Amino acid sequence: MRIVQKFGGTSVGSVERIRSTADIVQAELKRGNQVAVVVSAMSGETNRLISLAQQITDRPADRELDAMVATGEQVSAALLAIELQKRGIAAYSLNGAQAGFKTDGKFVRARIRGVEAGHLIERMVALEVPVVTGFQGVDECGNITTLGRGGSDTSAVALAIAVEADVCDIYTDVDGVYTTDPRIVSKARKIDQISYEEMLEFASLGAKVLQTRSVELAMRYQMPIHLRSSFDLVAGTMVSKEDETMERAEISGVAYNRDEAKITIVGIPDHPGIASNVFGPVAEAGINVDVIVQNVSEDGHTDLTFTVPRSDYHKTMEIMAKLRDSMEARDLKGDDTVAKVSVIGVGMRSHAGVAQKMFQVLADEGVNIQMITTSEIKVTVVVDEKYVELAVRALHSAFGLDLAKDST
Repeated sequence: MRIVQKFGGTSVGSVERIRSTADIVQAELKRGNQVAVVVSAMSGETNRLISLAQQITDRPADRELDAMVATGEQVSAALLAIELQKRGIAAYSLNGAQAGFKTDGKFVRARIRGVEAGHLIERMVALEVPVVTGFQGVDECGNITTLGRGGSDTSAVALAIAVEADVCDIYTDVDGVYTTDPRIVSKARKIDQISYEEMLEFASLGAKVLQTRSVELAMRYQMPIHLRSSFDLVAGTMVSKEDETMERAEISGVAYNRDEAKITIVGIPDHPGIASNVFGPVAEAGINVDVIVQNVSEDGHTDLTFTVPRSDYHKTMEIMAKLRDSMEARDLKGDDTVAKVSVIGVGMRSHAGVAQKMFQVLADEGVNIQMITTSEIKVTVVVDEKYVELAVRALHSAFGLDLAKDST
């Protein structure tokens, strides 16, 4: 087999952890597998580097930030290569440019355009181990670029696709995807297999196990991902295409996201183009809008409510305050104490009444629903943040996910 292994910051967070990571790499080589490795910076290192820049200025240039934070991955890649070499393994570290990662020129949030990996395949066939820095590449001008937080996951998937790997093993400090957060529900169980679509919903709704872009990329190229723990070497969660032969439960899990804020612009004159007028400036500011609800027009005016990440709440309110005046809206309201709770599962396609059941469970618990959005495999509600844990526990139990663990 040809495998790409990715190790997160906690897996390379110390010399001792790097030795343990080297054990995992060496074990795969002993099984006769070809291996390439992608590493993150040591845990906390990226934040430390950014804080150094911020001691000089609150707004360091993005180009220089990328040049600086990219060094974090270079340190962990070199240390792991040194440890592997000490064991007699032909390993060598490569930065993003050396590994062949080509990106666009958007500093801090670059996108991968391609990976020129022919030289890596040759080395892997020869049972050499390239240890590649995640999170980075170079643009067409040779500038160092980074892919944004969690970008090492995307680097690993992109590399796995480029070298035509059989699987991309992503090692973290958790042993897979759970039906919900085990810190909230003690009976949450690990999911053995999950579809790309379900994993994409989990990732976008607050589950921190995988970066959303990495799942999108894996789904596009049908690259299996095995989420595993580098601390407990047991089978994790396999993310792959949906197995059509399986009978699926109503839902696979319950996700939540506290990083939410709700904004309502009240009494906007209702005419064609109002949505564009509202959301255009928000998009230009680089703010992602999620749930959107527009009320029925009354007396020629309408209300528009939407959610944004809580970190963008104040910036969005400033934009909306200007629009309120220019659009002659009646009022502007904001609330940064809301959260999203979602039930997710491809089984919804063959099970009717999931949404109604979810709404009834929340009503029975006294949880008021403020907004609703749905997709083919997801129902999401916006609620007051103080009800998140109550809602998650109630839904997890009501959909039989507690019982699933008891029966194993």
